[in-house]
Amino acid sequence: MKRLFSILAIVSFLAFGMNANASTNINELPENVQTFVQDAEDGGDATAKASFHQDIKKRFIEGGPIFMGIVLLCLILGLAIAIERIIFLNMATTNSKKLITDVEDALASGGVEAAKEVCRNTKGPVASIFYQGLERSEDSVEAAEKAVIAYGGVQMGQLEKNVSWVSLFIALAPMLGFMGTVIGMIQAFDKIETAGDMKPSLVAGGIKVALLTTVFGLIVAIILQIFYNYIVAKIDAIVNDMEDASISLVDILAANKK
Repeated sequence: MKRLFSILAIVSFLAFGMNANASTNINELPENVQTFVQDAEDGGDATAKASFHQDIKKRFIEGGPIFMGIVLLCLILGLAIAIERIIFLNMATTNSKKLITDVEDALASGGVEAAKEVCRNTKGPVASIFYQGLERSEDSVEAAEKAVIAYGGVQMGQLEKNVSWVSLFIALAPMLGFMGTVIGMIQAFDKIETAGDMKPSLVAGGIKVALLTTVFGLIVAIILQIFYNYIVAKIDAIVNDMEDASISLVDILAANKK
């Protein structure tokens, strides 16, 4: 993640430098030329933005309100769930090395209760697993290990909550697009059958609807797939961290029992 932020910072810096150089070069021109160039740039940007949005809106309407609306709903719901999961997973990320050190120091200085207090004051699934292990540590190390394993499964379920819905929308969006494709082709052949003649103008509308629904369905699936892969990678990283930290906790408890 730090590498990604570094790359984005470099790209932003380069873009800013290019814009600054462009501004400097424009300022060196005569005043009437500066005004002409600035007006041309502003007008061109506004026209490009307006035409892009208008074209997207036009294509969306041409694709048909039923299937395009359902595909758009898949995108909205999928993004909402994906963003919620990303926020949850980022908040669930814990500095496990620091937590292990703090728990070990608390066990050495104040015993189990002090270590449990450290876990209560720390957010994240790793701290919750540590707390459950410390709760059973007075019985035996084996009981603490079983509690860690059992509660680790509970925490893993919370991390994966609602992720299956994102995968559902990834599969559903292109299927709806393909369904719109089939219906558009059927409409095109109906027009040919009614007219009794094969004219491009008769089938163009149906084929256009078919292609638009397919394109928008694939776009939605691609966008959600990127978010889904990031979420899965984040969950795997947290689960691996949970497992490593749990092993360290069991080792610490076993060392304190001796």
